[in-house]
Amino acid sequence: MREVRPELSEWSTTLKTNEILADIFDMLAIINSNLIAVGSKKKAKKPKFYPRPGAKQNEQHFGSGALPPDELRKWIEEKRRAHGNG
Repeated sequence: MREVRPELSEWSTTLKTNEILADIFDMLAIINSNLIAVGSKKKAKKPKFYPRPGAKQNEQHFGSGALPPDELRKWIEEKRRAHGNG
């Protein structure tokens, strides 16, 4: 199939099917969360999405937002000096 119709090659594996099923699962979770919130005065809880293979599950996030430009420049200069590039 890959040699004859290369544009269809990704459909010849189960990867694409699994991606579509995970997307459907996520949409149903969102709909379910919203339907539960409709009858409640509380804000809808953010649903947990279906884990994708290769996706980082335990990402760490630092800080609460972007650095101000002057702090960013200072941080970049410190990194350059530490690596001997400045």
